[in-house]
Amino acid sequence: MGDATEALFREDAYLSTAEGIVAAINERGGIVLNRTNFYATSGGQPGDTGFFERADGARITIAGTITGQTKEEIVHLPAPDAARPEIGETLVLHIDWARRYKLMRMHTACHLLSVVCPYPITGAAVGEDESRVDFDLPDAGVSKEGVTADMMALVAANHPIFTQWISEAELAANPGLVKSKNVRPPAGSGRIRLVCIGDEAAVDSQPCGGTHVSETQEVGDIHIGKIEKKGRENRRFRIRFGALPAM
Repeated sequence: MGDATEALFREDAYLSTAEGIVAAINERGGIVLNRTNFYATSGGQPGDTGFFERADGARITIAGTITGQTKEEIVHLPAPDAARPEIGETLVLHIDWARRYKLMRMHTACHLLSVVCPYPITGAAVGEDESRVDFDLPDAGVSKEGVTADMMALVAANHPIFTQWISEAELAANPGLVKSKNVRPPAGSGRIRLVCIGDEAAVDSQPCGGTHVSETQEVGDIHIGKIEKKGRENRRFRIRFGALPAM
């Protein structure tokens, strides 16, 4: 079994810098800390990059972050030429904030899209410049202009975004919270993290372990760049930053 890492990003997505102690280094050189603000790749959101700062000011470049033997173990992947820290060493952890903030805005935009298009989700991937969400949607019947306008209305309304925890039993009693058609929230820990939008979650509430902005206005200008047909009942929506380009 892997070691559990305290995932600071779950409670505070804006923690760009934190302190952690090296708990282990795996056979591939991956660094495991007692706590981290680095998000590990999961749920369609890429893991964080950045650097660790040592006591003497030297930097260890982190090229990626993944989960280890369990979802609770977070492994930081140093760049090939980076130095290796010592077990028990205290490090200051700096995420690449500009990149993370883009991913937070994009991940939030994906949630807004799922509000505007309330269909079962068959796949999703969050990117720095473009994200995609696939829906089980036989007949598109929607336009990128209409979906963009509806998403931007949610952005402009500046709804609050917050997280809350419910028990697995509560989730089982409310199966409609799960929007993904083929991916279930991780079970076994006894509790599920919900990302909620709007006062008292009036706009949306769904299980998610990713990082998001704290109010919809922070998403900024976004638009649907393309709606693609991927199979008989699958439609792929591509979200991009910026206003919808004029035709």
